[in-house]
Amino acid sequence: MLKGILAISGQPGLFRKIAEAKNNIIVESIDTGKRMPVYSTSKISALEDIAVYTDTGEVTLNEVFKAIHEKEGGGNPISFKSAPEQLKSYFAEVLPSYDRDRVYVSDIKKVIRWYEILLKHDLFDFTEEENDEEADKPADK
Repeated sequence: MLKGILAISGQPGLFRKIAEAKNNIIVESIDTGKRMPVYSTSKISALEDIAVYTDTGEVTLNEVFKAIHEKEGGGNPISFKSAPEQLKSYFAEVLPSYDRDRVYVSDIKKVIRWYEILLKHDLFDFTEEENDEEADKPADK
């Protein structure tokens, strides 16, 4: 679901990877559709590679998004502009075991903002993930 979606340090929003060149990649803003080159000096993070620290390890961003989606019934989450205590409380409802020492309010804001962008552009498809899980299960004989 998150394949090819990127966050770029210093740039607001999320981007889709369009093409790759020798010294850069071409990305397209999910919000505006504007394309631009991003050079190797920029810090680029693929959403599929991001995880959230918990007390027992890490949880993928996709799993966090799925938990928010289930909590909100596919609707909008709390505003990422909410007060820090409200954000922490909301995130604790979504992911009770998140590591309160290593996950900062700024991280929670990013996760919620990214969720809002993906929801707005209808980029969630949790059925694909469920089908993959079913394929991994051994068949009954």
